[in-house]
Amino acid sequence: MKKLLYILLATFISVSAFENVNINGFVRNYTGMLTGGDNEFSVIQNTFSLDFSKRADRIGFLVSPYLKHYMNDSLELNLKEAYIDMYFDNFDLRIGKQQIIYGKAEGIFITDVVSPKDLSEFILPVFDEVRIGVTSAKLSYYKGTGIFELTWVPVFTPNTLPDASSIWMPPVPAFPIEPNFDYSDTDVEKKIENGEVFARYSAMGSKMDYEMVAGYFFSDDPVMNVYKEIDSITGQITGITVAPEHPRLFMAGGSMGLPVSGYVLRGEGAYYSGKMFQTQDPAEKNSLTEKGFLHYMAGIDYSLFGTTLSAQFVQEAILDYDSGIEKDEFSSTITFLAKKDFLREKLWLEIFGYYGFNEEDALIRPKITYSFADGFDISAGANIFTGDSGNFGQFDDNDMVYAKIKYSF
Repeated sequence: MKKLLYILLATFISVSAFENVNINGFVRNYTGMLTGGDNEFSVIQNTFSLDFSKRADRIGFLVSPYLKHYMNDSLELNLKEAYIDMYFDNFDLRIGKQQIIYGKAEGIFITDVVSPKDLSEFILPVFDEVRIGVTSAKLSYYKGTGIFELTWVPVFTPNTLPDASSIWMPPVPAFPIEPNFDYSDTDVEKKIENGEVFARYSAMGSKMDYEMVAGYFFSDDPVMNVYKEIDSITGQITGITVAPEHPRLFMAGGSMGLPVSGYVLRGEGAYYSGKMFQTQDPAEKNSLTEKGFLHYMAGIDYSLFGTTLSAQFVQEAILDYDSGIEKDEFSSTITFLAKKDFLREKLWLEIFGYYGFNEEDALIRPKITYSFADGFDISAGANIFTGDSGNFGQFDDNDMVYAKIKYSF
């Protein structure tokens, strides 16, 4: 741990030595408590985050280290981003660890697949902290109002999943006998043919902005291949092996935003090839089947009496569906946001929610934020889960209230 602290101190001293380097960041305490049971603390986290940045005529850089201290006294020191920019006449080149964001959806990942996600606290942190920066090279070419981007990620980085003891660990499927786990296919070898490639073209016109994206990459979430050993005489299961793996995917899609008479219409959609889905009680050893997959969203934003309103309809569809697949052929979700400021933007009231139609489950997130002084914000809120199953209902016991105190500089 001392070594990590020395690295942070050395980064601060060396970067600060450059002239005209912009330094900003924040200090934050985040405390959450479960509302059920014994009212246990769900999180106690102290964060210190820094951004060092500079831009000159032909070159620039950003280094963003952060330090997190948790209630179990563990310390996490890492880099959110650390990259160098090179500027040319018609194109830019960015090399290093960076977050890359695609799409128009709020609170949903559809085409936003370049940066993996930190899901150790589900999707509750702000999305800027949910996304994980990846070491990559991004070329941006400018032509008129359009930008063409080509990104190469040489080393695959999976999503960060919750620990087995975490309250955010999804329930483990029940097996008729104790399974063995084979992790030999979990790690993607660090070699050039296993790199990931993404492309995006975006443009902003006088009436509409849009983007078209494509990617060839590995699934950030592992899929669980279940192999069964069946006695040829009795037909009884004699062994089960669970083998997580990250299949290769191809994705193509796009998004758009269109202002119409005071409204903003948003849309986003993607087609995935190579998606693997779990099947129920497979007769053969392999429990996965490959299908085409669609994921799309239609949204609308509007301001009414100073209140920002936003709604989205999101749907997933499995193509060429088979009845044995565990996931429903269509999965539909809506999201809703209402946000309003008071006291000349010193007090903010906000509520954001998800509702899943298939399992009739929901996540409701009310929040109040008060700007006590310049750069000093105090917020309090709740995360309310409803339902018995589904993305949100599986965490019905994890209802929590929380408070955050943050000073930004």
